[in-house]
Amino acid sequence: MAATLTLALIAGAASAQRVDLVHNEANKKVEVNVDGKPFTAYIYPGQEVLRKAVLYPVLTANGTAITRGWPMDPRPDERVDHPHHVGVWLNHGDVNGYDFWNSSNAVDRTKHKYGDIHHTGIKSLKSGKNKGELTVTADWINQDGGLTLKETTTYIFRAEGDRRIIDRITTLTAPEGDVTFKDSKEGVFAIRLARQLEHPSTKPELFTDASGIATKVPALNNNGVTGSYKNKEGVKGEDVWAKRSVWTNLTGQIGNEKVNVAIIDHPQNVSYPSYWHARGYGLFAINPMGTKEFTNGKEAQNFQLKKGESKTFRYRLVVDSKDMADADLDKLAADFAKVK
Repeated sequence: MAATLTLALIAGAASAQRVDLVHNEANKKVEVNVDGKPFTAYIYPGQEVLRKAVLYPVLTANGTAITRGWPMDPRPDERVDHPHHVGVWLNHGDVNGYDFWNSSNAVDRTKHKYGDIHHTGIKSLKSGKNKGELTVTADWINQDGGLTLKETTTYIFRAEGDRRIIDRITTLTAPEGDVTFKDSKEGVFAIRLARQLEHPSTKPELFTDASGIATKVPALNNNGVTGSYKNKEGVKGEDVWAKRSVWTNLTGQIGNEKVNVAIIDHPQNVSYPSYWHARGYGLFAINPMGTKEFTNGKEAQNFQLKKGESKTFRYRLVVDSKDMADADLDKLAADFAKVK
């Protein structure tokens, strides 16, 4: 019995993975490493570089980047559209009339009103066995200099074998007046994927944001482009766009590595289960406040916070180096539903 217990303890110790968070103040980022190998980083380089803090890059357990490199670190054959799509982020396209989604240094800020999210501090940073936690604060500042929202976000980073999990728990508070998240397809929790995880495309495309600003997206070389969405209801490919679902999973391959990337909704979120703003060109987003656009005007979701009120948004991102079965994703969703 003692020998069996000893072997079990040894096996458990061997399987445990260390998640370390290191604050690199000089480079304005918090590095997240698993057993000494990079997983992701919370970067807050400032408004002259990015108009919000993001997680970038995001890597598989084998070190493969699943996030697009451009504009931070361009790679061959990438699309160079939507410069505000960097890493993993959370914001919205119409908050009291200001566009926090499309804000970047590449847009003409005289033609439309934008908003920026200013990193204001790191509240706590914890490393540990199989899990690390980071809590940060930010201010949502509109283009006219007004404070729109106060944000507190906790990231929980988990390592489970070849699986990596990021839970984002964001509380938004209206400190100075009522705040309305007007119905807009541009939101809310998103990741911009590497070229290999896009859906193959053979035609030029044109996309417009909530302000009607057009971005031409040319067809690119499809060699090695293998992405395909599937949601809980079994809807596949680009048809997941504007559909409600608890989770959507993207499968693909980068080199010789199979890759799964899933986003999971939470029962306490607005409009659960939410609509998906998931595009074949690599934008993978879930949006609880774009109902009017997703239903062609049949419904609307203008979410409001009264002065002093708060709302918490919870999302889970899962990255795995193997295929995830529907039952596995259902279990991940059920476990996430217990997160407060």
